[in-house]
Amino acid sequence: MSQSFVDSVRVYVKGGDGGNGAISFRREKYVPHGGPDGGDGGPGGNVWFVASTELATLIDLKLRPSLKAGAGGHGLGKNMTGRAGDDITVEVPLGTVVLDEDGNELADLVEAGQRFLAAAGGAGGAGNQHYATPTNQAPRKAKRGQPGQERSLQLELKLIAQGGLIGLPNAGKSTLLASLTSATPRIAPFPFTTLHPNLGVMEVDVARRVTLADIPGLIEGAWRGAGLGDRFLRHIERTALLIHLVAPPEDCQLLPDLRPEDEAEMAELGRDGVRAAYQLVRRELEAYSEELSRKPEIIVLTKIDLLPERLRQAWLAVLRETGKPVAAISAETGEGLDRLKALLIEQLDRMGMIWDDPRRPHLAAAPPVEPDRSGD
Repeated sequence: MSQSFVDSVRVYVKGGDGGNGAISFRREKYVPHGGPDGGDGGPGGNVWFVASTELATLIDLKLRPSLKAGAGGHGLGKNMTGRAGDDITVEVPLGTVVLDEDGNELADLVEAGQRFLAAAGGAGGAGNQHYATPTNQAPRKAKRGQPGQERSLQLELKLIAQGGLIGLPNAGKSTLLASLTSATPRIAPFPFTTLHPNLGVMEVDVARRVTLADIPGLIEGAWRGAGLGDRFLRHIERTALLIHLVAPPEDCQLLPDLRPEDEAEMAELGRDGVRAAYQLVRRELEAYSEELSRKPEIIVLTKIDLLPERLRQAWLAVLRETGKPVAAISAETGEGLDRLKALLIEQLDRMGMIWDDPRRPHLAAAPPVEPDRSGD
């Protein structure tokens, strides 16, 4: 994956230790037997994660995997409380999931400004002023500050987009994303050009936008991690609609002079290839997640500028057998793009998935999350 795109990172977080309480006695002129006036220790600082629309990767945390908040100051005489330790607030991209060491989900940061308390600071210790009793008016006892919470956390990024482009390598996903949106992914005529997910924003009208995600091509065994497929698949878990691109078999492309007597044989060969390409990706989706496999889907036959018309129609008929919406496009010539865009808008509009703000996620907002301290 690109060094600048990081979608998974392990971090160590530690809240600041609380300051110790002070042992001190009042010493003033004409008050020879002043009582205890030791102040409390200050609380340790907290470590917070905050979701931000300004970030698209976890690379900052990869470069800074250890986060320690400031310790609280010790208590002082004259009942003076120690200063509170400094908090650490770390911005993370929208869609960041926080997991504990056992893989349990602690937070899903999907709204801008949503906060998660990753490590709480320790409480400050009580000064000796709190330990005075009728029988011990000069206690020489104070409490030490509590240590801050510390743990290792796994952060995983799941992109937030309304539509996700899927398909085998070299199916034309990056070219389509560039054609429909303002994104500028790397494009080349060979497989595995896309090494990390890309996002693009498609204009619907003056006020409305649609965000599309292009994930790297899937290969057989992707759900088990082949080709880093399991990491890529999670980026379309949040999408409302799958846009499944199917390219013609390579040996059936660029055949404008195909002889009529060979056309039937080539059409049958292509049917098998198109069907196999589509079913392979479907199997990977189903193996990875039943929920992901049930998402609404538009099937798109790509690179139709490389196909004779009769072959194009034969293979579209194969894809229509699924009962799902089907489109045919050439991202190179622009043929079919307007119809595909209209189909995308129609499907997403019907699902209530088109908003005025392209960065607004389609997930319910969650409140700030704080860790369970019952086991501390």
